[in-house]
Amino acid sequence: MSAQKIGRYEIEKELTQGGMGVIFLARDPYIQRQVVVKVLMYSKTLDDVYKEFFQQEAELIAALEHPAIVPVYDFGWHGEQPYIVMRYMKGGSLEDKLVKNEIKLTEAAHIIKRVADALDAAHAKSIVHRDVKPSNILFDSEGESFLSDFGIAKSKAMTDEAGTWLVGTPAFMSPEQIRDENIDGRSDVYALGVMLYRLLTGQLPYSADSTTGLVNMHLVLPIPEIRQLKANVPAVWQEVIGKAMAKEPADRYASAGEMAKDVVEIVSGKWFLRKL
Repeated sequence: MSAQKIGRYEIEKELTQGGMGVIFLARDPYIQRQVVVKVLMYSKTLDDVYKEFFQQEAELIAALEHPAIVPVYDFGWHGEQPYIVMRYMKGGSLEDKLVKNEIKLTEAAHIIKRVADALDAAHAKSIVHRDVKPSNILFDSEGESFLSDFGIAKSKAMTDEAGTWLVGTPAFMSPEQIRDENIDGRSDVYALGVMLYRLLTGQLPYSADSTTGLVNMHLVLPIPEIRQLKANVPAVWQEVIGKAMAKEPADRYASAGEMAKDVVEIVSGKWFLRKL
């Protein structure tokens, strides 16, 4: 985009591009602070469903107003392109930190707890995030973590190579999300389990050369043993991940908070005292 302004916001530079939008670092001249402006790609403006995603994200986050969710400051239109103005998270994403191998176990537990708190607040209002993953966990300048990107909550967005409707990121999708069934917060618990697996091992539980192959793994394959990748990881983590990533929602943790409680207690040592 060549414009130097989007609404009143003065564009400083492009940060990244996603599947639907372009994200800019900008300055709000009214109160002299840096913000992030996410703008729907012009090529997507021909489809009303993508415009709805943007407005929906702003409305959902405004309705939640949770301290562990990246706040939205403004919503507007740049010609035919909707845009969202959000808090600028200077600390980058959890994905960035994982690439650099910067996450310690105590920090991982704190992140899981923060994300779980945000998810429980969303689930209490019947909002399912649908895209919990490291790139959607952002950090502020103090290193605190926040959940972001509610753009596809409750929505349908994309198809796989077979033309089946998919909503979310295949590497983190629950079986019922893949099957496009009615889902609840336990689908986000599954994704949180996938994220915990990666935090502990540095790898995703499943990988494939195609989207179809990857989603089929989530549907039918057992969870790979963590200790085959990290021999020094306590066996209890397999129990937690196994419960979070159970194929059937009824076999999972009932809430993200329940899962986070176990994670925090394992890291603190309280879990083992409880089992004595």
